Amino acid sequence: MSSPHGIKLAAHIISTNFGDIVCKVCECLLRKGPLSQIEVIRFTELTKQKVTNALLVLIHHNCLQAFTVQQPGGFGEPPKSMTKYMALPDNIIHHMRFPRFLSIVSDEFGQDCAQIFEGLLQHGRLSLNQNMDRYKDKHKASGENSSATNVVRENFSKLAQVRYIERCPAHEPFLEPLEEGAKKRAKSKIADATQTLEARSLAAAAPMESQRFLVEEDTIGGALDDEDNKKSSITEIVGEKRKLEPETESWATNDHKEILWRVNFEELVRRLRHKSCVSRVMEHVDSVAGIVLSAIFEASRKGETRVKTEKTVPLLLETIYEEAMKTEEGRSLTLERVRAALVQLGCELPTIGIDETYSIDLKKIIFQAQAQEVESIVLKKYGREAYRIFRLLSERERCIETDKISSTTFVEKKEALKILFQLWKDDYLNLERVGNEAQKMEIMLWELNKLSVWEQVLDDMYHAALNLKLRLVHELDHAQDLLRVRKGKSLKEGDEAANMRKKVHDKWKVLEASFMILDDAIMLFHDF
Repeated sequence: MSSPHGIKLAAHIISTNFGDIVCKVCECLLRKGPLSQIEVIRFTELTKQKVTNALLVLIHHNCLQAFTVQQPGGFGEPPKSMTKYMALPDNIIHHMRFPRFLSIVSDEFGQDCAQIFEGLLQHGRLSLNQNMDRYKDKHKASGENSSATNVVRENFSKLAQVRYIERCPAHEPFLEPLEEGAKKRAKSKIADATQTLEARSLAAAAPMESQRFLVEEDTIGGALDDEDNKKSSITEIVGEKRKLEPETESWATNDHKEILWRVNFEELVRRLRHKSCVSRVMEHVDSVAGIVLSAIFEASRKGETRVKTEKTVPLLLETIYEEAMKTEEGRSLTLERVRAALVQLGCELPTIGIDETYSIDLKKIIFQAQAQEVESIVLKKYGREAYRIFRLLSERERCIETDKISSTTFVEKKEALKILFQLWKDDYLNLERVGNEAQKMEIMLWELNKLSVWEQVLDDMYHAALNLKLRLVHELDHAQDLLRVRKGKSLKEGDEAANMRKKVHDKWKVLEASFMILDDAIMLFHDF
């Protein structure tokens, strides 16, 4: 993660959930990139045991990925294998979205599935049998083993079928050394070598797609036979952080050789992306276009393989219409109204009306939403005239000379130059000077520096999110201190304590609502 405040936010999340020692190890990896255990010990100045425990906690909660690389040996010595650890900042940031993820599952499948999902959020990685133990312990169903097994198995399969959970990746995949030619090509295509290493390690650790969401029957075959053994280990399984040992299998397992499962953040973020696109279309186009887009997402759900898909999977008009008819809002739609909504969404009507297929440009919808957020920031920070100039450059997406900008935005040239130089100074614009020999003058061409602007906006959002998190903690601590002081006071003062609780609760709700809005904007720029 290159965002300074993004690293601070991730470190704060780890500190809040796992303590200062784990936070120190994680922050070291976030700032310095993949490191070996010896390097982590040297940089953090912690003992080997503390670093080992911290790494195990981070791995178990999907905040870290270990991988093995081949290091060249010394003079006359063969190459050596070394295990390195790489922080996963996106997964860390997702921890603050756990209530939102849980709400998605609860709304779609109910409380039984939500309890299984909540266990995976809480403990990071669990096997199917460990989920059964949690269910029995929570519902006191030790005398109904068969019923509990069937309930957990059915709900677990539902979550795997919709890809909300997945098998855990391998603990320490081995990365084959790149050949010289491959290294040169990788460096020419991707300047950041760390991102290349991250992509390679995650790809090597991921289980095969055919087995990633496969719930095998034999994973629960011994659930009823070895009940006594499981009872003796329930105290280890429930309520404690489980440690992992490296395995050589293609996916992660625990000490009992059971396949471990975790939450699939990718699918959940994709669902939030879809909701964001539908919400924006309903707001800026109309409700029918939103219904049609939602139907397209549902029909192509299994066809999408990445979160940041630029275009939806091409679908037949009849398929879109049938999916829209499944919803209560879409039952009154006609085929022609659906076709008109597709045109509103930017689709072109085919010249031949046989087997009409349509695909929606999601990249355009996301970019328009991002541009609107940035424009609102420019308006508040620089004023309305700067907003008009910035919007012109954002829409044209090319170099424009000063006179053209001034005449188009109705801003005096002197004032326009002042605004343009201020935006250029803040890395919002690129400036290119072109000499005109005929008129013996210099022409200045201005262009939006999109990459720099988007990075600045995202970093500012991380900064604001961190401040909100710290404010929430401060308000909670302050309220607890006041209530502790007033404990055992008279009835009148007790009423004052009740009013104080209400004020704290109202303030907490406002801060939480602000944080949710800010998190939507963060996902828009980073995850969508």
